[in-house]
Amino acid sequence: MRRTRNPNRSPNPHRNRALTRAATAVLSTALVLTGCSRGSSTSHPPHSSHQDTTAPATTGSGAASPAAGHIALKGAVNVRDLGGYRTADGKQLRYGVVFRGDALGKLTPADLTTVSKLGLKSVVDFRLPLEVRTDGADRLPKGASPVPLPIDDTGLYERTTAAIGSRDPAKQQKALGDGKGAETMRRIYRTFVTEAGARHQFARVLDTIADGKGLPLLFHCTSGKDRTGWMSYVLLRAVGVPAGTAEADYLLSNDVRRTADLRTREGLKKSGVMRAPQLIVPLQEVSKDYLGAALTEATQRYGSFDGYLSKGLGLDAGTLHKLRARLLK
Repeated sequence: MRRTRNPNRSPNPHRNRALTRAATAVLSTALVLTGCSRGSSTSHPPHSSHQDTTAPATTGSGAASPAAGHIALKGAVNVRDLGGYRTADGKQLRYGVVFRGDALGKLTPADLTTVSKLGLKSVVDFRLPLEVRTDGADRLPKGASPVPLPIDDTGLYERTTAAIGSRDPAKQQKALGDGKGAETMRRIYRTFVTEAGARHQFARVLDTIADGKGLPLLFHCTSGKDRTGWMSYVLLRAVGVPAGTAEADYLLSNDVRRTADLRTREGLKKSGVMRAPQLIVPLQEVSKDYLGAALTEATQRYGSFDGYLSKGLGLDAGTLHKLRARLLK
């Protein structure tokens, strides 16, 4: 991120655009600072398409290890293979079929070589057009077709971006302080269930996987943690992975993204964009509370999680059977 020697000098339109781009550390939909993800994933082991068939490693707390299915890239920090998780009846998700990730617009040539080895046919992008314009279109290897399935956030992304981009501590405190950041996240997660458009997009991904023609498939948003996190949770539960395991995969984003998110906060403070960058921590992290907001909404509206799958997403028994047949062994 560019630093300024004199914060009081006349505004520079090119500099302002760069700062606005950097200030797009907002909501579940886009919490990435330009350049922050580069080089931040090198501590994780490289992905191999020939992984063993054991379930992903776990820590003492029962959460999945950051090494579980993680694909080390310089231009993206949260790309993972969903293979390896086990269902309640002992079956296992196949490796190399479905991947989850964050934005792929900053992949390096070496990253593209790594991603090309995944053999992707479809890359589903949940980002809004504003996010794509701000952060850049995906860089994809040959043979991978982009599938834009934007999920609306009812304007919260743009409003929060405006508050952060204002560089005004009072406006930022008003928008994000005193628990407002966390409440914003809970509201976003509820819309994953309440908004027909969101349900339609999530259901399309599941239908595509069940159909099998677009596999291997990767789905992502900007940070790969909220829309992508909910999609991953729903998919894992739909094929019979226990709720606790699906939750651990969801929470793993906090471990995988920790270094990049810290750099984002440091960059926002050093640039003068935010005096109190800790205000965005609730927007950067995933939480059982956020996931719980969506699950509670699903139960209240549809009676149970299974009711959400069948009534909310319109998945019939045949589609669920095909999903399990495609993904499990």
